[in-house]
Amino acid sequence: MTPSLGTHIAFGVLAAFAVLTGWRVFCTDSMVRASFFLLLSFIAVGAIMILLTAEYLGVAMFCMMAVEMMVMALFMVMFMMNPAGLNPMKMVHQERVAIVVGVIAFVVLSAVAVLSEFPDAPLPAEHVPTISLGRELLGDSMLVFETAGVVLLTTMVGVVVLSSRRGRYGCADDGSMPPGLEPGGEPAGQPSEEEGEHTHHHH
Repeated sequence: MTPSLGTHIAFGVLAAFAVLTGWRVFCTDSMVRASFFLLLSFIAVGAIMILLTAEYLGVAMFCMMAVEMMVMALFMVMFMMNPAGLNPMKMVHQERVAIVVGVIAFVVLSAVAVLSEFPDAPLPAEHVPTISLGRELLGDSMLVFETAGVVLLTTMVGVVVLSSRRGRYGCADDGSMPPGLEPGGEPAGQPSEEEGEHTHHHH
């Protein structure tokens, strides 16, 4: 079946969008923005897979990359040294080496895609690619996929716990303090009043 003109146009637009957003990952000055540009690039690649009748891989790309990039952005907001990972920062190191390697990789992969002769082996009409792919992926690799699922679930639960208002020693809004070394004693790590006054007199 020959692709229609609309399919060719959509493929070109999505391919250009994927390359543009992938390039913007390295041009932005924010880790959070870089995460969302990368998400947009992966979404465009997933849409291209759907155009190539690889619906399962396309939808899997949407689901996996959406969760992964959102978790990454949340971790950036919580743990970056600058506020929320939004302050300007340099995103590229060893720029010349990175540019040379990127150009070489792009040229080689483009040459393979354009110049290679791919085998013409049409599948029988009763063949269901999704079922075959599921058996291939989940046959000998079921334990790997199950483990990855548990890790992703644990990560999402951890993000929710770390971003909640309740801190390690109580509600963060109430000025939570660590417990004392003795029952009813001063919070651990806090100077006593006598030590504070002594330090103040020295200043």
